[in-house]
Amino acid sequence: MKQMVFACLMSTDIANRYLDLQKLVFLFLCTLLSGHEVSAQPDNGVMADSLYATGNYTKAINVYAEEGSVAAALQIARAYSAIGHYEKAIVQYRSVVDREPDAQVAAFELGKLLLRTNKYEEARKRFAHLVESDRDNPEYHYYLGEAFRELDQPASSLVSFKEAIEIDSTHLRSLFRLGKYFTIQQERDQALQYVDAGLWFYEQDVSFINLKALILFNDNQYEKAIPWFEQVLELGETQPYVYEKLAFCYYKSWEFERAKETYRTLIALDDSNSDAYFGLGETYRRNKQPDSAEIYIKKAMDVQRPVFAEGYSALAGLARDRNDLKSALEYYKMAHKETPSDQMIYFNICTLADQLYKDPKTKLKYYESFIMQFGKTSPYTSKIATRRIEELREAIHFRDN
Repeated sequence: MKQMVFACLMSTDIANRYLDLQKLVFLFLCTLLSGHEVSAQPDNGVMADSLYATGNYTKAINVYAEEGSVAAALQIARAYSAIGHYEKAIVQYRSVVDREPDAQVAAFELGKLLLRTNKYEEARKRFAHLVESDRDNPEYHYYLGEAFRELDQPASSLVSFKEAIEIDSTHLRSLFRLGKYFTIQQERDQALQYVDAGLWFYEQDVSFINLKALILFNDNQYEKAIPWFEQVLELGETQPYVYEKLAFCYYKSWEFERAKETYRTLIALDDSNSDAYFGLGETYRRNKQPDSAEIYIKKAMDVQRPVFAEGYSALAGLARDRNDLKSALEYYKMAHKETPSDQMIYFNICTLADQLYKDPKTKLKYYESFIMQFGKTSPYTSKIATRRIEELREAIHFRDN
């Protein structure tokens, strides 16, 4: 009997525990379902951020607009900028900066957008304010320099770029701007200072390699410039000017076959490039191949319309090499007709006439004409011409007497 009662009590206890367990499972499921329902309905901020992150900018703008917060306004500005509505983006950025004057991120992004939309003076003011707020940020100095550069205030831009480098010696964009400026100004030592610094930090940067090549080229160090131009091409920068300058470097370094090959590559890129034909013709001329030289010089003149003095001068040089002084003189006269202000062309006319004609009075007329036209502007050649005039007048005097 006791065993039956005990067994009954045990079964009742198990049943109660089973019921309790069922209640716990039911409550857990309710909580889980409730949590899932809440997560399935995110707030507007999360939804807007998700739309923005996936590039659905217009919908993101509409959702952000419902929030009305400064953070949402900043995202609206970014979204407008992302879809190319720059004016709306600028208005929105200005609104954010007006509400939060110390919001450097918004002010920084606004300044860059102002630069992008050619609002240089306002950009300058924004970046100047940012520099005052944080003088240790090299990016602020760099972009202030960019604003000054666009406003054609090179002295101020150089100061800003140098300040950026003082803060961060590895600031490559500032190093590049300074290197490029001094390369254009052909101030070799200062240009090399910044370009070499940039190459020390990033030796494969094609922009710095290109500047290095140009610095050496401008300094007439053609042989040293060759490997730098070659490296520019290896890195995929295949602009025509690179081939043109490299070809000229080969030409000046007496590497005529490589010069010819490079000029032909340049012509293949642009068969209307008269300078490439002239360069190839001059290379053949210097390589003692006058017939080929004449072909390419004439081809250059066919491509170049109107024909300028360069073509006639080149043909005159070829005729002179062949000792055809009469043809050379005629070509120089044609060149002078095209460019009457070029004193060297007319001086060549004088020297050829001096060689070609026997009558000293005929020779004298050319030199006297040279002095009348270029006596004040060309002191070196005028000195030679004046001395020759004296010799010819003396010869005429003794002949007549």
